[in-house]
Amino acid sequence: TTMAFALPSLPWSDDALDPYISANTISFHHGKHHAAYVSKLNAAIEGTPMAEKSLEEIIKETAGDASKKGVFNNAAQIWNHTFFWNSMKPGGGGEPTGDLKAKIDASFGSYAKFKEEFSNAALTLFGSGWTWLVDNGGKLEIVQTFNADTPITGNAKPLVTLDVWEHAYYIDHQNRRPDFIAAFLDHLINWDFAAKNLG
Repeated sequence: TTMAFALPSLPWSDDALDPYISANTISFHHGKHHAAYVSKLNAAIEGTPMAEKSLEEIIKETAGDASKKGVFNNAAQIWNHTFFWNSMKPGGGGEPTGDLKAKIDASFGSYAKFKEEFSNAALTLFGSGWTWLVDNGGKLEIVQTFNADTPITGNAKPLVTLDVWEHAYYIDHQNRRPDFIAAFLDHLINWDFAAKNLG
């Protein structure tokens, strides 16, 4: 028998990111949106060879295949959201330390410059998508992906991501995306997770 995918549990409690992201937002974003991607993916792959594969395998196999767009979108959104929850922690934010800080300084000039570029990328992404800090062969880069697209279909290794789909912030910030981006960078971003991904 094949195991259906399950909704990954959050790395912290629903209200852990208050007041920057409310328990109300988390209940919708994780409990409804993220959960819906899981049930839609399970329904789409049930009884097919894909039901035997890992999430990463499904994403890589369906990327760029128009006939499998629905499967890709749901699988990639499950992966992206799980990565996003881990990209945040209570008491996060501010400057990283150690090797990660050295890499950020080397790649962007300074933390302040990184923050400016990341904020700008997140702010100027039109419509729905994600802003990522990735390690591209030793150089850190900021990448925008649209809709469900994810860096794991390419060669760069994601370190952290910010979800800039409207449902990520609308309950708490309405149309004020800049406030949400600032809250993420100043109070939520999980540099320990990024450092672990940097390896």
